[in-house]
Amino acid sequence: MVSSFALCNGLLKSNANARLFGLFMKAFSKQTCSATITSMPSIEVSNLQKTFQTKRKTEGLGGSVRSLFKPQYSSVEAVRGLTFQMEAGELLGFIGPNGAGKSTTIKILTGILHPSGGDAKVLGYVPWKERQQLAYHIGTVFGQRPQLWYHLPAIDTFRLFGKIFEMEDSETKGRISFLSEAFEIQDLLETPVRKLSLGQRMRCEVAASLLHRPKLILLDEPSIGLDVVAKQRIRDAIREMARLENVGVLLTSHDAGDLEALCKRVIIINHGQIVYEDKVSNLKRKFLTSKLVEVRFADQVQKSFTVEGAQVLKVGTYGVKLRFDTRTTPVEQVLSHLTNTGSVVDITISDPPLEEVIAKIYQTQDVAPSIMN
Repeated sequence: MVSSFALCNGLLKSNANARLFGLFMKAFSKQTCSATITSMPSIEVSNLQKTFQTKRKTEGLGGSVRSLFKPQYSSVEAVRGLTFQMEAGELLGFIGPNGAGKSTTIKILTGILHPSGGDAKVLGYVPWKERQQLAYHIGTVFGQRPQLWYHLPAIDTFRLFGKIFEMEDSETKGRISFLSEAFEIQDLLETPVRKLSLGQRMRCEVAASLLHRPKLILLDEPSIGLDVVAKQRIRDAIREMARLENVGVLLTSHDAGDLEALCKRVIIINHGQIVYEDKVSNLKRKFLTSKLVEVRFADQVQKSFTVEGAQVLKVGTYGVKLRFDTRTTPVEQVLSHLTNTGSVVDITISDPPLEEVIAKIYQTQDVAPSIMN
């Protein structure tokens, strides 16, 4: 420790050395800060609340006049006592129906909105108090709000972001090269963003959010409106970047495929409150109590085909599709009936889509909305 102070005193003896010492301390500070951020939870939220005041107006000219002189307001609790934690490098799904409070929570965690109550820390920073410092360590993508300059090629926005995040030109160039290969956008960088397809633009958007090597990215419906191929490309790229750079991902999405492909854990909220929190695998095990069976026989199937304990969904010329509940009807019973019925050519047993599971959770664990006059 003594030798370190002696070194510092020596460096400060001249202006040139003082400048060198400043650069050294800046680099040391960045390295120390990065190490600290990596070791702490990415997100810590405790009893977070957000209430919006909305003005009410009755119809017609008279209602407009009355609202000017005697305005009436109602309070809507968008976020109601949220408490959760996200570990460093975790891939966490944050889902809920429209109006559940997902985007409001994301905006609070990025510092865009101030909460009405509660506490939150993102990478050790209080977002609404230390938004500028936090911005250097997180990346955000809002599916319906592009950050790329519409009339310019994506590479111009990338270089601008490099300047904003105080990156060296050589570092920015190397990072663009790496991300363009990871997201397969080498041929898109010099094309004006307005001429890109939605899928191509979203790949560029996610790549831009990773330019400055953030420790956490918050993705608000990044796959909205994309086709199957575009969705898969973005999922693969995000998963690979999370693996290579240990980037934490907080994902909101209405697409259950995003959750299955990316997330290990899921938080489901409704009316601003958490209604379910667990691993995705446990969610499927707990709520996927039914099975779908599709079977094809060598001979024609009668239209009156039935299986005890199962619901027949569809009967074709040679095939049958049915559903049964594993809590009341064993799988062996259904398979035995099918094999005894005739010669089976092909059979597939699958779980219902995850969308059905999530909808079931919304219905069985609903929370009443809170609207106060």
